[in-house]
Amino acid sequence: MATHRVVYDLINEKLLLHKISMGDEAAFKEVFDTYKGRVFTFVENFIHSRADAEEIVQETFLSLWQQRNNLTNVEHPRNYIYTLVRNKTMRYIGNAIRDEKMQRIILANMQTESNATQEDMDFRESKKRIDEAIARLPEQKQRIFRMCREEGLSHEYIAAETGLSRSRVKNIMVEVLRYVRLFLAQESHLMVLFVFLKKIF
Repeated sequence: MATHRVVYDLINEKLLLHKISMGDEAAFKEVFDTYKGRVFTFVENFIHSRADAEEIVQETFLSLWQQRNNLTNVEHPRNYIYTLVRNKTMRYIGNAIRDEKMQRIILANMQTESNATQEDMDFRESKKRIDEAIARLPEQKQRIFRMCREEGLSHEYIAAETGLSRSRVKNIMVEVLRYVRLFLAQESHLMVLFVFLKKIF
């Protein structure tokens, strides 16, 4: 019975996307109402800002509507929507890495324990991949990253502990976060977006 429901949902969602591609606003509203809560949870797990998460959700569905001509060949609607939101979330994080306070917020959320929802399972899988990325870094960068992420220490304190300048510590954090972002993007490309969308990864 569960398998039949999944098949039905897939067919129904593909039909809805086809209708959206033809400019059907009612179909668009149905997809929006179906996914907005789950997409919001997915985004907020990473950025810990309700206002920014809501903005990303709005931008995601705006893109879905603006790019509706591309929807006719979409085979997996759920994965397509999560790909859109994943890309916008990564772009947000990429812009945020220049903000020291935002760095700590995002890094702290990488440690958040998740509930047994599909989106939270995606989040845990992403955290695992992030840890793998960090393990490939030089020891000094790993240490500074963990001091900031796990201990919540300021750049000034880390600088004093390591003998580095504050600006160097800040630059290292920027480099690490940029590396993690690129690592995730590369992994997504090579493994069909394995990190964030486990259904097609």
